[in-house]
Amino acid sequence: MNISNLLKIALRAINNNKLRSFLTMLGIIIGVASVITMLAIGQGSKRSIQEQISEMGSNMIMVHPGNNDRRGGGVRMNASDMQTLKNADYEEIVKKCTRYLSSVSPLVNSSGQMIYGNNNYPASVTGVSQDYLDIRKLNVSQGDMFTDQDIATSAKVCVIGKTIVDNLFTNQEDPIGKVVRFGKVPFTVVGVLEPKGYNSMGQDQDAVVLAPFTTIQKRVSNITYLNGIYASAKEERLTSKAIDDIVDVLRQTHKIKEDGELDFSVRSQEELSSMMTSTTDMLTVLLACIASISLLVGGIGIMNIMYVSVTERTREIGLRMSVGARGIDILAQFLIEAILISVTGGLIGVLFGVGASYGLSALLGWPVYVQPYSVILSFLVCTITGVFFGWYPAKRASELDPIEAIRYE
Repeated sequence: MNISNLLKIALRAINNNKLRSFLTMLGIIIGVASVITMLAIGQGSKRSIQEQISEMGSNMIMVHPGNNDRRGGGVRMNASDMQTLKNADYEEIVKKCTRYLSSVSPLVNSSGQMIYGNNNYPASVTGVSQDYLDIRKLNVSQGDMFTDQDIATSAKVCVIGKTIVDNLFTNQEDPIGKVVRFGKVPFTVVGVLEPKGYNSMGQDQDAVVLAPFTTIQKRVSNITYLNGIYASAKEERLTSKAIDDIVDVLRQTHKIKEDGELDFSVRSQEELSSMMTSTTDMLTVLLACIASISLLVGGIGIMNIMYVSVTERTREIGLRMSVGARGIDILAQFLIEAILISVTGGLIGVLFGVGASYGLSALLGWPVYVQPYSVILSFLVCTITGVFFGWYPAKRASELDPIEAIRYE
């Protein structure tokens, strides 16, 4: 018996039991749709995080005071409580690390209230240099960035983000040239940054106030050390070499021997990206494994319904074998039927999965990305499921004794 005839017989059998066939497909449909949707959510989250990290500066390198393994008095010390980074360290990095670095900026933080008239807003003022804009991929939309002269004279000027503007200048005033206060220190607004919105960690990237680092050191915090040094490698592939250069320079300025314990730590966005990627990949695999249980259930459903079909059609099998049908023909007939149910369910599941993915994105705003491989993989898995779970009932049908099958009631 040729394949076309076997295909017609399988289609006729499915058509004669439409509801039962659909209910059998339902497990496959739900399984495939679930796998595609879960993978789309996982990949969407991964790409969203990577984009957010890229917007923050994928080449960014962060130097913080203190070492993660450093202890003081038997108690693990917080990096912000240490004072191991000085202005001289920043100057040495600027001078000696030009081979791999494109931008370097010191960093000094101070938290408090920004005040303008009757309005106030809790904010952290970050003392930086002009290079900080390049490192963090920030742009000034109104006004200008403060100048080198402002840094040299510790001028009381600042550049603010959109969130600060919205909360302080509630009457739609032009913030440029206005004087705001941080605690008791007045600052003249010289620029407004382009809005960036929230990042993947839920942080408002527009609730930012930038000022000359010397101003924060001398006029706000009254300190001589830095809370950190931020730098940007010329290319992402040069990040590790840039880190090595920074470590070598800081070893010299801090007079630390080659085998001595560092009193600073250096991290890169590449490390953060790698960590976040591995985490999202693990979660994606976990979600896909959970969704794959539906495919297993669907496969068991196919096996169950094929057993029922073999039992119901035992006399038909006996008649076919008595007129010359071979065991391989009976095997192929039921196997094709199982594969048709599985593949049809898979196709419907793919449509539902893709639709559900974009539906979640539209309704809930979740980042999703349907990768072609997930669709192809789901389709292949459901086909293999049909073959695997349909084989044993089909094999059992092919091994029936024709005489006994004809006598079956």
